[in-house]
Order: sequence, then structure tokens, then C-alpha cells
Amino acid sequence: MNQPRPQDLQPLRTNDTATILVGTVLWAVALVVLLVVRPAPENQWWIWTCVSGICGGVFGLWFVRRRDRRDSSREEGEPAPLP
Repeated sequence: MNQPRPQDLQPLRTNDTATILVGTVLWAVALVVLLVVRPAPENQWWIWTCVSGICGGVFGLWFVRRRDRRDSSREEGEPAPLP
């Protein structure tokens, strides 16, 4: 039983910057809502969860943009930078 081997799957091209930006904006909206509503003292950790989400989003934006710049310079024929 010789079946032809299926083609290897190619990675999807996605807009990672937009995805991370939407998530960061949603965390910021949640933070504003919590600052207006003021949760009970035992639920103050919700505010810090939103702050952590925003910080993670900012880091993600920085990382993805840096990665994309590095990938585009490699496509232009420049050698890969040394670590």
C-alpha cells in the first residue's frame, strides 16, 4: 500500500502585531473599568492582573517587532547577526 506522502504544511502568515495590540487594549479597557468600579479590597488583585496583561502586551509588541525586523533583514540577503 503505497500512498503518496502529503505535502508539508506551511506556517500561517498572521499579523501578530495586531493580535497583541488588540489584547493589550482589552486589558487596558478592563483596567479602566476596574478603576471606575473599584472592586472590594479582597479583589484588588484584579487590578494588578490587568496591569500585568498590559505589561505583557507591551513586551510582546516589542518582541514581535524586533523579530519581524530581524526576519526582513535576513530576507534581503544580509547575514544573520551573531548572538
